[in-house]
Amino acid sequence: IEKRMPDSIPHQKDDAFRNAAVRHRAFPAFLILGLLCVGLALVYVFQGMTPETWDFNMARRIPIVIALVLVGTAVGLSSVVFQTITTNYILTPSVMGLDNLYVLLQTLVLYFVGSTQLTTMQSPLYFMGALLLMVCVSTGIFFYMFRGQNGGNIYFVVLVGMIFGITFGGLSNFMQVLIDPSEFAILEGRLFASFNRINEELLFTAGLVIAATVIWLVCDLRKLDVLTLGRSTAITLGVNYKWVVLRSLMIVSILASASTVLVGPVTFLGILIVSIARFIFPTYRHIVLMPGTALVGVAALTFGMLLTERWLNFSVPLSVIINFVGGVYFIYLIMKIKRI
Repeated sequence: IEKRMPDSIPHQKDDAFRNAAVRHRAFPAFLILGLLCVGLALVYVFQGMTPETWDFNMARRIPIVIALVLVGTAVGLSSVVFQTITTNYILTPSVMGLDNLYVLLQTLVLYFVGSTQLTTMQSPLYFMGALLLMVCVSTGIFFYMFRGQNGGNIYFVVLVGMIFGITFGGLSNFMQVLIDPSEFAILEGRLFASFNRINEELLFTAGLVIAATVIWLVCDLRKLDVLTLGRSTAITLGVNYKWVVLRSLMIVSILASASTVLVGPVTFLGILIVSIARFIFPTYRHIVLMPGTALVGVAALTFGMLLTERWLNFSVPLSVIINFVGGVYFIYLIMKIKRI
């Protein structure tokens, strides 16, 4: 006598079949993006290379490529997670004030310690200290907000984060007025994202932090898929909404803070690469969307470095190009939503 299979098994088989079908359709796009990233990286590393400049160029360009991979991955994944938990595709972690907190931290160091100490504070210990400070401030805000009567209301948390970001920005501007103009010029150079002054000692530390956070994030991929349906539906399906969102916000804080401390603030990079990734991978499944966004981020940053170094001869910083293109696209999204 043939035993009757439980009802849950066919559903599990159907879900596995759908996952395999999604990954199969996304494979050509992954292949093209992977080849594009490798090709752009090889062009960046070996273009203009001569036997006389081999040692100098390799020692300079390889760390930059590693930094591009780390920042593209961190910014892309943090933006995807943040848009998922807010169910809003025009928000990025920068609205939580992490960029302004980094600017305030740099301003405080320059004001109380001096420009000489600021330029020498590039050790892994300083990186971890700045990272822990930014993460502790942001997660402290999250924990406090989730304890109140509005606990679990992600929009209330985002609003409070925006207020703190404006406060950090105001304090930074006030203290920058009090700084000596010659020292402010040094500070101003650190307030824009730059991949040309990467400290190689920080790459290993940043890589470990980002890799550990990505492993932590992988455990919540299925829950993030459910969160795309909204808070009420996620709770109905058995997701511990408050804890999952709080844990996701902590992950976003770590990734965004790590990339900001490593190279500086890149405000509009997240919204730009996530929008491109969603166009290439029209799916809600994070197992496809997240690696796709990371590849798009690496390709975009590598192309931007080629553009600024080889074709524009450092006349325009990469962060300015990113913020200009991303800002224009952000305005386009706002106008599009207004028309809808």
